[in-house]
Amino acid sequence: MASGSIDGVILLWEVNLSVPGHSVETTGKLPGTWGDVKKTALLQNFPNPFNPETWIPFSLSDDTDIKIKIYNAAGNLIRILNLGNKPSGVYISKDKAAYWDGRNEDGESVASDIYFYVMEAGEYKENRKMVIMR
Repeated sequence: MASGSIDGVILLWEVNLSVPGHSVETTGKLPGTWGDVKKTALLQNFPNPFNPETWIPFSLSDDTDIKIKIYNAAGNLIRILNLGNKPSGVYISKDKAAYWDGRNEDGESVASDIYFYVMEAGEYKENRKMVIMR
């Protein structure tokens, strides 16, 4: 199944359908992917607004080190999510997206407010806004 977003990112979803007595044959075609991720992109966190945790999805066109920095509305750095080196691909599900528990570097819960997150992946840098409502 394929879906798209307003920023032009096309997402491909694997769907497992089991039908008793029927199987899928490849009929001469090699199984594979429909293509590589063409664009590194930072997507909107979900849920948004959130309390107390959120996931930050992204896609990578190349293998790279990735960091997500979280800032408060005053521009102060609140937390760094160092995700390390990630292979190219789409990271949108809860088990793959970046996770933030709504805490600062000292482990304290942050206040309800608007926050900004910045993804740094190689030369790529992008930011988005999120809201915590406690």
